[in-house]
Amino acid sequence: MSRDLYILGVSAFYHDSAAALVRNGEVIAAAQEERFSRKKHDPRFPGNAINYCLEEAQIEPNQLEAVVFYENPALTMDRVIQSVGAVGAGGAIPWVEGAPGMLGVKLFFERLVRRELGTNLRVLYSEHHLSHAASSFYPSPHEEAALLAIDGVGEWATTTLADGSADGIRILKEIHFPHSLGLLYSAFTHYCGFKVNSGEYKLMGLAPYGEPRYADKIRDELIDLKPDGSYRLNMEYFGYLDSLSMTSPRFHELFGGPPREAESRIGRREMDLAASIQVVTEEAVIGLARHLREITGRKALCMSGGVALNCVANGKLQHEKVFDEIWIQPAAGDAGGALGAALAVSQIYYGCERPALRGRPDRQAGSYLGPAFSEAEVRAFLELHDYPHQRVDEATRAKVVAEDLSNGKIVGYMVGRSEFGPRSLGSRSILGDARSAETQSIMNLKIKYRESFRPFAPSVLAERSRDYFDLDCTSPYMLLVAPVQESIRLPFVRGEGEDLLKIVNRPRSSVPAITHVDFSARVQTVSHDVKADYHSVISEFEKRTGEAVIVNTSFNVRGEPIVCSPEDAYRCFMRTDMDTLVIENFILRKADQPAFSDTNWREEYELD
Repeated sequence: MSRDLYILGVSAFYHDSAAALVRNGEVIAAAQEERFSRKKHDPRFPGNAINYCLEEAQIEPNQLEAVVFYENPALTMDRVIQSVGAVGAGGAIPWVEGAPGMLGVKLFFERLVRRELGTNLRVLYSEHHLSHAASSFYPSPHEEAALLAIDGVGEWATTTLADGSADGIRILKEIHFPHSLGLLYSAFTHYCGFKVNSGEYKLMGLAPYGEPRYADKIRDELIDLKPDGSYRLNMEYFGYLDSLSMTSPRFHELFGGPPREAESRIGRREMDLAASIQVVTEEAVIGLARHLREITGRKALCMSGGVALNCVANGKLQHEKVFDEIWIQPAAGDAGGALGAALAVSQIYYGCERPALRGRPDRQAGSYLGPAFSEAEVRAFLELHDYPHQRVDEATRAKVVAEDLSNGKIVGYMVGRSEFGPRSLGSRSILGDARSAETQSIMNLKIKYRESFRPFAPSVLAERSRDYFDLDCTSPYMLLVAPVQESIRLPFVRGEGEDLLKIVNRPRSSVPAITHVDFSARVQTVSHDVKADYHSVISEFEKRTGEAVIVNTSFNVRGEPIVCSPEDAYRCFMRTDMDTLVIENFILRKADQPAFSDTNWREEYELD
């Protein structure tokens, strides 16, 4: 190739807009717009994310070969129009709600790109599930793999089975709207009082507190689930075709009343509903995977789409050994569509070769694809505002953080390039001591300002992972749930009560802060080769305590995107009960900081 070929991928106008830049088939940068705009799940044109990607590559817009949108707006319009026609007058309600954005933005994407970037670029379009499939296959370590994409809806497809090889991506089977496993799960998310497109992981976290008492009712009434994982929904129970509600009055009657009001008390019904839809979802995912293995014969599976963020289902699939290996796109939702679109065009349209692994575990660069800040930039920020700080070298930094954690302190940790995707992976993280039984409730209520039942994830040294978790593979992207080893469990009886806080505070293992009520954990394995600074922190903690695992949660409070800049990190630090803030090689102590007045901060964000 005589010159570098740059492809910019864009996802936008629904939720979690993002941009990703690929050079000669290799991922250079990727980021969600929300990290810059500070509007959670920002759906707008990702101008800030695009500017970041161009700056990271040190190129101008006119050096781009093409800009590619992650889906085909004309096919989406076709689906909407046909759906309106199929349901009659009732379909006008969602049409009126969604048409302005579709007609006003998506169909004029080409004009918008050229106006925003100030140059006459080639604009191309992928298809939604092709973008998802490409986002999982091309960054993976596999030269050939079965591909499974499951989400709410693309243009028409809601579930796609495909095959990836040197010849490209071949779509094998699809399930089409309105039959959607993602929308089924979202319907229960809505019914249990959480926000659709952001609260699904809350439902997943709530599930272990319940019993799957409604699973048979779901199978009998809502979804016709076949042995091969294919399915059809009974649309009489759903409202998304002809109203602005996910569920219909018949759904409410089936499950004993109206949806739970947001922010109201969570009861036994919601716990059991969460457990029930989780079980049915796992059955469908495993059934689809078994069928995909049969029709492709591939040994490896690559997963994408919003349902691929259901790490409990992923863990069950891993345990079942349907495939020898599973690789899941860390930004599996719509944000990852930007990356997949850019890779699909690079590989399929322009014929770029996949970059060599060169000893790396995959081609995703640990998903550390967002902005980093130099020491000079951090120092300038701290000195401009006269914030007391201490500069240390990298070795001392790891020792200080480990010592603070071992003493029960909560640490905000911002080192290196930020993560692409919804998970913090030790670059924009809040860290705590997994040994403390109180850590979970303290971090939920005083740091994150969120529901007390929400579990926290462990970061564990990859080489010590089997000492803590029954997991026979690495999990660098926190996308697999695995059982805690029986050797470190403590006697625990969950009981039938509805007081979640009492249940949360009962120790369940020697590392109770990361052990869920069903003795499970959403594991991140940390490798020195991928994230050396974070590996050093946990290694130093192990030297002090004998434990090679710590609590890792995203560096944000409820309703706010994960922090991006030093300013974001400092504001979040001062708004919460964190004790220590690390920004690159600078350490800040809460007790040393000047008074911080930001009393209206919660009003800036929509609490979800």
